[in-house]
Amino acid sequence: MRVDHVSYAAEHGGLHATAKRLGELLGIEPLDGGIHPRFGTRNVILPLAHERYVEVVEVLDHPSADKAPFGQAVRARSEAGGGWLGWCIAVDDLESLEKRLGRQAVDGGRRMPDGREFKWRQIGIKGLLSDPQLPYFVKWDEESAHPSADNNSDVVIESLMVAGDPERVHEWLGLPPSKTSSVIKFDFVAPHGTPGLLSVTFTTPNGEVTI
Repeated sequence: MRVDHVSYAAEHGGLHATAKRLGELLGIEPLDGGIHPRFGTRNVILPLAHERYVEVVEVLDHPSADKAPFGQAVRARSEAGGGWLGWCIAVDDLESLEKRLGRQAVDGGRRMPDGREFKWRQIGIKGLLSDPQLPYFVKWDEESAHPSADNNSDVVIESLMVAGDPERVHEWLGLPPSKTSSVIKFDFVAPHGTPGLLSVTFTTPNGEVTI
């Protein structure tokens, strides 16, 4: 398991305005990520170092967005003003995770404007909906490139601040959160408050930036 990306729901100004604002803070040029037809969402990518990225995501006015848990989660966060939606863990062994969580992963895919296609399977969005401190999981298709590939970004995720209980996250992951990355720090605060990803701190060529 390793931290793969962090997801940010579009603010009231819309997807591209939100991505532009975050990109300017981090010194990263946003990349159009395409549409998730199955989930009723679309995204913009801010590629980072270490095969990670920031996903800025917006719900579409489409029936699939009302049916898919991911679309529901994005809509709820954007309607609340936007902001951090959650964090995502990449896994190699999806089958054992499905058995442990007692549910099946769903297929995901999106096509970039340049024709490249990304494919993956994901699980855990229902956990995120019920308890936003929990990460969700993705397994990239072996034939699919990673969204951060072919970039020369020097920006890295330094730390995640999560409102929640590290033991609850430990139980969900099957290991301590710190074991999902050797370079990212985890700060858990307000264990009895409203759970969720509160902020992400990045190290950039111009210093640290917290969003």
